[in-house]
Amino acid sequence: MNALEKISNSSLKENVPELNIGDTVKVHVRIQEGDKSRIQVFEGTIIAKKHGGISETFTVRRVAHGCGIERVFPVHSPAVDKVEIVRRGVVRRAKLYYLRDRVGKAARVKGQVR
Repeated sequence: MNALEKISNSSLKENVPELNIGDTVKVHVRIQEGDKSRIQVFEGTIIAKKHGGISETFTVRRVAHGCGIERVFPVHSPAVDKVEIVRRGVVRRAKLYYLRDRVGKAARVKGQVR
């Protein structure tokens, strides 16, 4: 088991910001198209975090053209170039799946007061 832990610890990213549920983030994803690659930005609210360590993932939700889109990103994936935090959110739940049923202003998350 120590060998597996060493391998997983060596492949963890160092510069990952602290991501919390309810935060609005911009995820820069590297997309391979044939022999070219480009960066695509996906902006939305983090509604869930799962697992931990090397297999940690977070789910980002956004509404585009009236249709809800959710993507699951591995935190330590080489395809995820960087994650920018746009604004911090204040929530009292670990999973924000209830946002799926809400539209418009009801689907907003409160912001953090500084």
